[in-house]
Amino acid sequence: MLTPGSRIFVAGHQGLVGRAITTCLQEQGYSNLILKTHAELDLSKQGVVEAFFEKERPEVVVLAAAKVGGILANNTYKADFIYENLAIQTNTIHCAYKYGVQKLLFLGSTCIYPKECAQPIKEEYLLTSPLEPTNEPYAIAKIAGLKMCEAYNAQHGTNFISAMPTNLYGEFDNFDLQNSHVLPALLRKLHLAKLLEENQIEAVLKDLQIPKEQALGLLAQHGVSAQSVQIWGSGAPRREFLHVRDLAHGCVFLLKHQEASARLNHTNIGTGEDISIKDLAHLMKEIVGFKGELVFDPSKPDGTLLKRCDVSKISSLGWKAGIKLEEGIRGVYSWYLAHH
Repeated sequence: MLTPGSRIFVAGHQGLVGRAITTCLQEQGYSNLILKTHAELDLSKQGVVEAFFEKERPEVVVLAAAKVGGILANNTYKADFIYENLAIQTNTIHCAYKYGVQKLLFLGSTCIYPKECAQPIKEEYLLTSPLEPTNEPYAIAKIAGLKMCEAYNAQHGTNFISAMPTNLYGEFDNFDLQNSHVLPALLRKLHLAKLLEENQIEAVLKDLQIPKEQALGLLAQHGVSAQSVQIWGSGAPRREFLHVRDLAHGCVFLLKHQEASARLNHTNIGTGEDISIKDLAHLMKEIVGFKGELVFDPSKPDGTLLKRCDVSKISSLGWKAGIKLEEGIRGVYSWYLAHH
């Protein structure tokens, strides 16, 4: 099914996940890749997607294109998250069927599972109780995507599979203070606080790329100072973090080894290990070298308290993650320092 000459369309190849999967495919000898920027191919436009598939005729599709963000972005832009993700998925999955794609891998997230979920989270726990409200629109879109894959497999005999990765991090992540996920946002906040602690104001301004008055206001807004860094929530929630390079290897592994089945063809990808946000923050503080305080703000939402996925399904196929969390964070921080 997946051969070195396969025409593989990686949708979202400039994003965190798509970039890593593209690199992994290239490293493993898959050179016949179809890559389009958002400007070249807007997957939310049905006619544009139809024309692309009719012309390019990909044999394999990796659907990594999505609108993503952290708890603040998800809670603020609910309509954008459900509309854009539903449109991208619907157009791409349907055209993959219509134009005879041999295999499709749909990327979702473990946020598809209920807020109050038995731990570790097994694939069959999907839709057993209510979702976490702060990211419900995004989760519903992703559930629709994996269910669409299952439905097309059942009705049309397609080979569409879905991967549900846990919380991701890595090089080329989104480090925006407002809209990024917890790990990259916290890494940047700690870095900026360290610069303030060392009185490196010019380095702060270079990082933020805005005038001094605006920079100081932005830092205050996000609770960053030379003395302390404020962190949303109590610090009690536990999260599982997977390096995006591990995810990429897991996705290519699934493309090679997993076929769609009659039911439950989505697969968790993770490490099977979790850490509290409080312990994560202290680990990152040590890695960055910030000597100030960490101040947790329990008035802000925590989100789901526990979210560790069961990885026995992918483990039974012969795959496991290889990058330890501290090693991964140190690598990402080194990358950040070299690129910002």
